[in-house]
Amino acid sequence: METSSQHLPFLKWVGGKRWLTTTYASLLPSSYKKYYEVFLGSGAVFFSMRPQQATLSDINEELIECYSVLQNEWQEVVDQLRGHHLKHSKDHYYKVRDSKPSSLVKRAARFIYLNRTCWNGLYRVNLRGEFNVPIGTRENVLLHTDNFEELSLLLRNTELLAADFEAVIDRANAGDFIFADPPYTVRHNFNGFVKYNEKIFHWDDQIRLRDCLVRASKRGCLVFLTNANHQSVIELYQNDFELVSLERNSGIAANSRNRGMYEELVVRNF
Repeated sequence: METSSQHLPFLKWVGGKRWLTTTYASLLPSSYKKYYEVFLGSGAVFFSMRPQQATLSDINEELIECYSVLQNEWQEVVDQLRGHHLKHSKDHYYKVRDSKPSSLVKRAARFIYLNRTCWNGLYRVNLRGEFNVPIGTRENVLLHTDNFEELSLLLRNTELLAADFEAVIDRANAGDFIFADPPYTVRHNFNGFVKYNEKIFHWDDQIRLRDCLVRASKRGCLVFLTNANHQSVIELYQNDFELVSLERNSGIAANSRNRGMYEELVVRNF
């Protein structure tokens, strides 16, 4: 498989793994059959590894729809983004945030526009399923790093699924590579970010994910998981996988003074 870090993700995503592909790429496998990623987000690892065959999935239907539109209609999406770029302002942001386009292309462009101009690239919805993140400080909707044509080519032979992780992982066969980057929910932790994650990914889901990956490992799949370096997570995986602690910069805190270095856990079987 060709591995390259030159293709940047087109989305900014809290917990994205661009740092993994640039600093710790040697930890990822050099050969495998098919690539599976079950918590897609910005797809940093997918775009870096550029697999020939892939299944990408996420429970977020809007996210998967956006990727699906870019497979074949990237030019139309870029045209819409140019319009958002010219009109971008506080009023335009909230007008777009409140809109509900019927066109697939307009919905994909709305998703990218809001992602690039909202606060810190956070994806959050209210109880009615409405995106409710406030406007951020970024002004540019189109970026000099954008290459949507190239992204479309990379996605062309990729299967995209809006699905729970278990159904997708259970499809992987011996020699396939599974990359999993779940929300960092831990047991008995009352940190605000973790409490938000707990709404969408419970501790029971962490256990269910572990059981899924153990089954996949026994089938001969290559397994690579990133997770919180927390004792509760370590205890989940220490009997079945190799654990590696990695240091990285944190860019999540609202106040830059609260950002710094912290550790993440890599779980793998190769």
